Amino acid sequence: MTSYNKLSLRIGLTPVSPCNYLPDEQEQLGVVMDHHWLTAPGYGVLIASGYRRSGTAVYRPMCQQCHACTPLRIDCEHFTPSKSQKRQLNQMKQLRWEFKNELDNNWFELYEKYIRARHAKGSMYPANREQFYDFCTAEWMDTLFLHVYENDTLVAVAVTDVFHDALSAVYSFFDPDYHLSLGTFCVLYQIRYCQLTDRKWLYPGYQIDDCKAMNYKVRFKPYQKLLDGHWQ
Repeated sequence: MTSYNKLSLRIGLTPVSPCNYLPDEQEQLGVVMDHHWLTAPGYGVLIASGYRRSGTAVYRPMCQQCHACTPLRIDCEHFTPSKSQKRQLNQMKQLRWEFKNELDNNWFELYEKYIRARHAKGSMYPANREQFYDFCTAEWMDTLFLHVYENDTLVAVAVTDVFHDALSAVYSFFDPDYHLSLGTFCVLYQIRYCQLTDRKWLYPGYQIDDCKAMNYKVRFKPYQKLLDGHWQ
C-alpha cells in the first residue's frame, strides 16, 4: 500500500490568464506533475487537501492576488435540509434516479441542448462527445454517472467521482427548460447516495462567494471550508 505522505509532490504553474469566474481577476493554477499521484487513492489524498480534477489533470488555484476559490465539502452524515430544500426533496419524489457505470445512449442529445442554452458563448460550444469525456473522466478514477428521469425521459446527468469515504461532483448537465431546479436536485441525490452508502463527504467544488454560478454550495449545511490548511 502506497504511503502518500512520503511521496514527492511537484507542482507546475500554468500561465496567468483571465479568470473565468471573476472578470476583474487573473487566474493561475498549480497542476500536479508527479504521475504517482494520478490514481484513485492518490487523488483521494489530494482532494482532501483542496485539489480538483479536470480530466486526468489534478490542479489547485494558486493565483497571486486572489484567494476567492475556497475548497468546500458537505457533511452528508449530518446534512440538514433547509425549508426550501425540504420542498425540493418532496418535488424529487416525482423523479427517478440511478447511478450507472456508463452513460445512457441518448445522453448526448440532452448535453447538446444544455450547452446550447447555457454555454453558447463558452469554450464548450458546440457540444463535443470527445471533449466531454476528456474533461469529465480519467482512466484511473472510479466514476459513476447519476441519471435522473421523469418517467422514462432523461432530464439530468451528474458525473460523480467515487472514493471510499466520499463523492466528488465533477460536472452536471440537465434539461434547461425543466420547471424545477435540476442542478440542486443532482446535489441532493449525491448527498442521498452518500448517506445510503455510508460516505461522509460530498466535494462539490470550489466556493466562490462573489460568483453567482459558484456560490450555491453553502446552501447545503453543515459544510466545512479548507482555510489555512485545515478543514473548519
